[in-house]
Amino acid sequence: MREAVVVEAVRTPMGRGRPNGSLAHVHPVELLAHTLRALVERSGVDPALVDDVIGGTVDQVGEQAMNTTRYALLSAGFPESVPATTVDRQCGSSQQAVHFAAQGVMAGAYDMVVACGVESMSRVPMCSNVPAGTDPFGPGVAARYPDGLVPQGIGAELIAAKWSLSRERMDAFAVSSHRKAAAAWESGRFDAEIAPLDGVSRDECVRSGTSVEVLAGLRPAYRDAAFAERFPQIEWNVTAGNASPVNDGASAVLITSADTAARLGLRPLARLHSFAVTGSDPLLMLTGVIPATEKVLRRASLSLADIDLFEVNEAFASVVLAWQQETGADLDKVNVHGGAIALGHPLGASGTRLTTTLVHAMRERGARYGLQTMCEAGGMANAMVLEAV
Repeated sequence: MREAVVVEAVRTPMGRGRPNGSLAHVHPVELLAHTLRALVERSGVDPALVDDVIGGTVDQVGEQAMNTTRYALLSAGFPESVPATTVDRQCGSSQQAVHFAAQGVMAGAYDMVVACGVESMSRVPMCSNVPAGTDPFGPGVAARYPDGLVPQGIGAELIAAKWSLSRERMDAFAVSSHRKAAAAWESGRFDAEIAPLDGVSRDECVRSGTSVEVLAGLRPAYRDAAFAERFPQIEWNVTAGNASPVNDGASAVLITSADTAARLGLRPLARLHSFAVTGSDPLLMLTGVIPATEKVLRRASLSLADIDLFEVNEAFASVVLAWQQETGADLDKVNVHGGAIALGHPLGASGTRLTTTLVHAMRERGARYGLQTMCEAGGMANAMVLEAV
């Protein structure tokens, strides 16, 4: 089987996903097109050689409808002959795009492929694709879960309760994320991955001056009387401070076979080693990162101790801390340049954002193995192992 390698990886800065956010003026197609242009410019490849572009977007409606990825590549100036598709595995959409792209290369279906993602949460707010009064689940799911499923915020609270995660511990984790991100920015560690756009060159949500004392003043974000009665174990410790914000952004990685990279003189950043995807309890919803990590390590014939760097999406602090308790991972190796709590979580773009940050961090720090995993709505998770080359 052929090897698949990442030869370039870029992202936009992450803007606040509000009408006054720094990237709110940019159409989502243009957000993604910007990263595709940067990918071609930095790698020097002829875009006509790209066999496919696989993008992730969660809210595929309005300005993010009609296969956004296809129109982004056209806007970016790729030849009309280059095809594209847009996938949805919720928050892991663009990580799934990486899996599909790499697996296509390994199988011989592609020589060169782009995996990417975009979300403009200022222009297409979360859940815009579920109009009020509609049921996206149907009667079969209602019968299987007669008490009803719950929103992600309640899932995060249930995780905090099940793993006995205090407000103080989650707030401290959030502060650490901001401090690591701020330090990475100050030391230039993001320079290689950022493609500035319209004068925006830094992630908008990083708060270098935040503290546990500041976060302690925030109110619970999801307190609800009905859920409090249904789940008396919830202590209401999840706040806007220890959860990821809503954001605008895009990211993209260029994946080729090892032979193609050598033939074109491209320097691989990492080899895409092993992949896993798993389902989990859709009520807790966000715990799939735990079995996904175990599954991908088993497939890679590696142990947790073999992994030098981890990227675990910080949808909520409770998710990463529960994952750490179950796996025993060293938090000093996790999200070393900060995570989504600080950098932002533009849903469909986050998978390839994590990949972009991970491959550059691996190169900079001399890491041999990196592991990336993301929780996803509906009770799922993706995980993959990357290896230095």
